Amino acid sequence: MDELARRIEKIEQRNKLVETDKAWETSKTRRLLIALFTYLSIFLYFLVIGVDKPFLNAIVPTVGFLLSTISLPFVRKIWEKYR
Repeated sequence: MDELARRIEKIEQRNKLVETDKAWETSKTRRLLIALFTYLSIFLYFLVIGVDKPFLNAIVPTVGFLLSTISLPFVRKIWEKYR
């Protein structure tokens, strides 16, 4: 019986980790941080290569990234439906 209780406890601990990982993957905080890092990376790259108005031009790829992350749950539902 002790073995069964240990196995159940181990499964419950793993499930908590999985739930936490899933919450992080879908969190707005994560999306915001990735967008910020994406913007900063592109801005610095544009600055180094001499693109005009790098501060403004770095917005376009960042918005593209954000739109792709917003659309992914929708695309996933379609994928799951036809899988």
